[in-house]
Amino acid sequence: MNQLKEFEEIIGYRFTEQALLKTALTHSSYANENRSKNILYNERLEFLGDSVLSLVVSNYLFENYKNLPEGDLTKVRASIVCERSLQECATNIELGKFLILGKGEELSGGRTRASILADAFEALIAAIYLDGGIDVTREWLLGQLYDTILLAVKGKTFTDYKTAFQEKVQKSGFAEIGYEVVGESGPDHCKVFYVNVTVDGALMGQGEGSSKKNAEQMAARSALEKLGDDYVR
Repeated sequence: MNQLKEFEEIIGYRFTEQALLKTALTHSSYANENRSKNILYNERLEFLGDSVLSLVVSNYLFENYKNLPEGDLTKVRASIVCERSLQECATNIELGKFLILGKGEELSGGRTRASILADAFEALIAAIYLDGGIDVTREWLLGQLYDTILLAVKGKTFTDYKTAFQEKVQKSGFAEIGYEVVGESGPDHCKVFYVNVTVDGALMGQGEGSSKKNAEQMAARSALEKLGDDYVR
């Protein structure tokens, strides 16, 4: 059994177009190391998968938690679609084992890196969507997220510092929150991003992380600490 078919057995979905699955599992590091072959990699699929994920989760919460107001729905959704939750989903289906990585990324631990796993999971969502349509994708995705959704509604998943900070700022009567990448370091396969968060142009927090999303979360956490918010843990 080849690796793609083995992975299909694990995820419980068989692709009509296996090329979509291969692209979803291919990281840019592999394509960059084999540029002459014009290999497709998963960043475009990740873009689409992010939107499909948001739509499926939003619709499910809207239909099944009619007692939750808009603010709570937003907070719950954010904790479901965050990097940590997606990393856990990816780990549950052993996605890291089947990633197609460049040698540098392989040696630096890319198979277990949160940002790579979360991005590849989003790419997989898009691949299933393109191959089987929205109904099949919805059923598969909600099966993967079932426990995560239950915990999120109970407030027991990853703390979404960006949402918490936004709520704090809004209650305080401030206006505009801005996140800006102010630097990055390290090679392409192991970057660290540095982000500042401002409120009405004033610097409120700084953060760093293995992805821009992570760095923004850490900047928001820093800002909450500065405000003395007991939400931080």
